[in-house]
Amino acid sequence: MPHLGSRLVALAAFLLAAVPMHPAAAAPPAGQPVDGIRCDSMEGAVLHIHQHVAVFDHGRPVPIPEDLGRPLAAQCLYWIHTHTPDGIIHVESPSFHTFTLGNVFDIWGQPLSATNVAGARPNAGERVVTWVDGRRVGGSPRAIELTGHLEVTIEVGPPYRKPAPFTAWNGN
Repeated sequence: MPHLGSRLVALAAFLLAAVPMHPAAAAPPAGQPVDGIRCDSMEGAVLHIHQHVAVFDHGRPVPIPEDLGRPLAAQCLYWIHTHTPDGIIHVESPSFHTFTLGNVFDIWGQPLSATNVAGARPNAGERVVTWVDGRRVGGSPRAIELTGHLEVTIEVGPPYRKPAPFTAWNGN
């Protein structure tokens, strides 16, 4: 009978191969401005809108983290942040400003490009497909302007299915 240690090593290797791994969010400098977006002690009150962002790596969800843009060490809140891990993005700014999906990913500390979306990469012959409000769009997803109740779905690799409308706004 093989040694228990070798069985555990084999089990760990199997699990690592079977479960897709995405890097943990790399925190931006605690409280330092990101893309000119400050981390303030309170939420801004001039511009207050919400979006929903969903990322899929070959059909598997890539979670948008809870408390993105809310570094505990700095005890502040970026104008773009999350409260829950449901993909709802909060834009709460002290002034009117055009914010983009690129700003969200920069505050998250994750890449957003045609070849890398939060650590998810398409295989050879595959692509990154972006949907905005149920319509497939081209161009850089970084440039997508954040507007009220905007729905963005990014698929890295197939199945490339048109997303169902997001309905769980829960008062946001």
